[in-house]
Amino acid sequence: MASVTKVNGKARAGNGLGPNTRIISLSNTDMSQAELDAMVLLLTAGGVKGTDDAVSIAGITAFEAGVTDVVHVAVQGTGVLTAGADYRGQTGTTMAVVATFTD
Repeated sequence: MASVTKVNGKARAGNGLGPNTRIISLSNTDMSQAELDAMVLLLTAGGVKGTDDAVSIAGITAFEAGVTDVVHVAVQGTGVLTAGADYRGQTGTTMAVVATFTD
């Protein structure tokens, strides 16, 4: 199992999650299960190569359809992700990169 690297007994920036893991937020008022499912399909399929590359989903925060406005998703992949509103054509959904962990 991977672990956080220590140097001289002190924690330092690192990643035990894979070569490149990002935490993204997907925001949409009262997000539906269908909207979340569509975003997962869009993220794993990829969009324009070099602009929105395909990623693997490593985790999704708790979600309640029709109540949750923001879902955080851990994605893995070394390609490019471009954040924005109406992400990948899904009206009302905004994607933002919250954190990036790299080797």
